Amino acid sequence: MTFRSRGLAPLLIAAALSLDLTVAGSRQSSASRQFVAPVMMDLPDYLQPATDPAFGTIFMRITKPGALGNGVVCEKKFCSHRYSSAQAWNSDQSLLVITNGCNGMCFFDGQTYVPLFRRARSAECEWHPQNADLMICVQDRKISTWAPRTNREDVLFVSSNYHGLQFGPSKGNPSRDGDRIAVRAIRGDGATVVFAYDLKQRRKFPDIDLAQLAGTVSACSISPLGANILCFQNVKEDTEQRAIFAVDGTLRQRWTDHHRPGHGDMTVDEDGSEVFVGISKSDPDKYHVIKRRLADGKVTSLMKFGEAEHASLRALDRRGWVFVSYGGKPEEISANPDWAPYAREVIALRLDGSGEVRRVTQTHNVPSDYWSETHASPSPDGSQVIWSSNWGVPGGPVYEFVTRLDWPEEPRSNQKEIAANGPR
Repeated sequence: MTFRSRGLAPLLIAAALSLDLTVAGSRQSSASRQFVAPVMMDLPDYLQPATDPAFGTIFMRITKPGALGNGVVCEKKFCSHRYSSAQAWNSDQSLLVITNGCNGMCFFDGQTYVPLFRRARSAECEWHPQNADLMICVQDRKISTWAPRTNREDVLFVSSNYHGLQFGPSKGNPSRDGDRIAVRAIRGDGATVVFAYDLKQRRKFPDIDLAQLAGTVSACSISPLGANILCFQNVKEDTEQRAIFAVDGTLRQRWTDHHRPGHGDMTVDEDGSEVFVGISKSDPDKYHVIKRRLADGKVTSLMKFGEAEHASLRALDRRGWVFVSYGGKPEEISANPDWAPYAREVIALRLDGSGEVRRVTQTHNVPSDYWSETHASPSPDGSQVIWSSNWGVPGGPVYEFVTRLDWPEEPRSNQKEIAANGPR
């Protein structure tokens, strides 16, 4: 098994990163809170390093329509990672997975982005956050771990009384230690339930009957410390609510205000409490980036009104930063100086409320459909950020890109991980 080893970046990327980072850094600090107009550039060639002309970061296009080699084939319309809150890299960043528009689960070298192999899997699988060899998979009646390189699967749980098991669906992640997940299922009596499952102890927690919640529950996920389950409810048109349960089934919080927040992700805050970070669509912080504490619902605004679309906290080893994808029309953003000054770009934003920002990249992405949304997601250490773009052509091919980030000023944090929301 491979645990947390970090390899050196390949020579190709290292050469690109050796460009003037000092200049890039000064450009970052001077422009972090100012609107920066899009700087036009041609679509970069496949697997060739390019420099973002606005922010000086190095990035690379890693997909193109058609066959990429080693059995990996991309659709013409799009070929991208799954979602902003999904972990694209394994824990040591040696592998990168792309699933949207690829012919199966397509695995790439996590540093050079060369396609390595594909696997035909119908199960929902997410990377184990500690063991680089494994993914955690949920399908129909079973829960298992699976090693993509060897294609070995170890079944941990099988039930005859539950079917339709789902990992979320789509918005589920394991706990930070990789021990627990939340599983949606249909029980033998027809009830739709969610339950926590401990992979290490092979222990199923009590069923939580989702019929007690109004509307339709679209997805559920275990919290980072494994003590809570967050569920997303669609109550009626344009109304999304949140419910937080303890793993024993106790209802802890109901957030009845619409989408406050949504399109986000969970993490452990600097005080050890679990928070959900995303975009609010309700007053008094409508269209702000906010964090909300799972224990008591307390809201903190992190970024003012703007065109933020998705938030990701997949940089598990770089605590204190959320990666935010911005859309919007540059001309509209520039005309409203009171708004957050980001249009069609990705930023890293501090979670402490200071408003500190690192500009990651301009996306050159124009609105088209769901598949063309940027959905930026960082690697575990935050040194790489994957994102999607149609490169200014609505309805044109959606390509996948990776931007490299240098963090010389930010030592790895020694953040507390106390179970502030309840005992394990």
